[in-house]
Amino acid sequence: MKRTVSNKILALAILVAFALSAAPALASSPLYKGSPAKYVFFFIGDGMGIPQRAAASAFMNKKLLIDSFPAQGLTTTFAADRFITDSAASATALASGCKTDCGVIGLDAQFKQVKTVAELAKERGQKVAIISSVSIDHATPAAYYAHVKSRNFYHYIDHALAESNFDFFGGGGLKDIKGKRKGVEPKGNALDKAKANGYKVVTNKKDFMALKPGAGKVLSWNQWLQDSGAMPYSMDQTDKDISLAQFTAKAIELLDNEKGFFMMIEGGKIDWACHANDGAAAIHNTIAFDQAVAEAVKFMQKHPKETAIIVTGDHECGGLTLGFAGTKYDSNFNILASQKVSFTKFDQEIIKEFKKMPASKVKFDNMMPLITKSFGLKFEGDSEKDKMVLKSHEAAMLRHAFMRTMSGETETSDDPTTSLLYGGYEPLTVQITHLLNNKAGLGWTSYAHTGTPVTTSAIGVGSVTFNGYYDNTDLAKKTMAVMGLSPKVFYAATPLKLAAQ
Repeated sequence: MKRTVSNKILALAILVAFALSAAPALASSPLYKGSPAKYVFFFIGDGMGIPQRAAASAFMNKKLLIDSFPAQGLTTTFAADRFITDSAASATALASGCKTDCGVIGLDAQFKQVKTVAELAKERGQKVAIISSVSIDHATPAAYYAHVKSRNFYHYIDHALAESNFDFFGGGGLKDIKGKRKGVEPKGNALDKAKANGYKVVTNKKDFMALKPGAGKVLSWNQWLQDSGAMPYSMDQTDKDISLAQFTAKAIELLDNEKGFFMMIEGGKIDWACHANDGAAAIHNTIAFDQAVAEAVKFMQKHPKETAIIVTGDHECGGLTLGFAGTKYDSNFNILASQKVSFTKFDQEIIKEFKKMPASKVKFDNMMPLITKSFGLKFEGDSEKDKMVLKSHEAAMLRHAFMRTMSGETETSDDPTTSLLYGGYEPLTVQITHLLNNKAGLGWTSYAHTGTPVTTSAIGVGSVTFNGYYDNTDLAKKTMAVMGLSPKVFYAATPLKLAAQ
């Protein structure tokens, strides 16, 4: 009898030990010792460094919601092979806790596959949503579900999405569904595969807003994809477009369940605006990002003891400075409200159509009223009394940039300073936004990413964990700990087929 009881106890002990080793470690981390969060929102403002947040706050003349969160930290962003990271390496670090080389998605620097917090959440029965204002196969969202050597392998990433079994994808579209880009071996139509794997594809606002719980797995993108498969800049959107906040709210509605969920929501076009040095577009998209966070806060208010919201940037972009030598110590952020369209819309609609006009009408004098209408800059008046009136040398700068744009120049130039200045953008548009930004008291030092730390903010379950100064890999591990996962880099036992590409 004693032996039978002992055997039962031994058997039970073995079962318990096996269960503990097989299940995620709950509340055992030195990073966080409380009950794990059931609902986790992880927001990434791509290109959103400290100055982007501060500029948006100054423009609104009030705090961003994310700046009011009780936990505030600073996060370093360097990659394994470079001090200034790209979105692939940074997103891989934020998703998995592993440093990797620039351009690499979901693999370490030796191309060994790492698991992401999204994949770990899905493995334990939680629902997962991935949302982005740029294409949903772009570097940041891809790092949560794909494992490829190059962020440019969009076709393989699209297939990884179709095979992920995640519950919700929303925002921008897919860039290489059929494998038509150079350097990839076509693997069939990725969208057809997604549909075969149970995804409901929705591409217009009416059908999207009509989705109800029980709709199943959803892949949705905005009907108007403005550039490179991305949603339009928030300042260009109309009522026909789905905002980042609406994508977030709908994902919450569809994924709310007893086992909880993990959501990654990216404000990707903050980065794109900063690459072009368009301060107003960057600010408006930062505000739109903050409004998406507000949807998560609404949900948290209903589940205060079960929800964690973490907000960070993957890197800073543009070397934005809150101050410009020409204005000395003055700042006039209200000037940016005069800009009515993003640089992209001005390029795509106004300059493109202007170039089609008869040669006799392609004159700077005919462009001037269009500049005034779109950006508020004036060519007549007293520049001493009205800051929006251009000085003679400023008007001359625009005239020169206009000539370069009309002649088809972009990045190629015999003058290395203008080549660096304009990059692949329209010279006229960049010159306009620079003048406007400078009048507002904003400056730019780069058209690329910088290596400055970014701000991380948190509220809800385990928020105190996110105070302090730490690396982006540590941010992933802190998130894992708050989720009740062992805070470490998880490697896949057998790499995915796509990882070999």
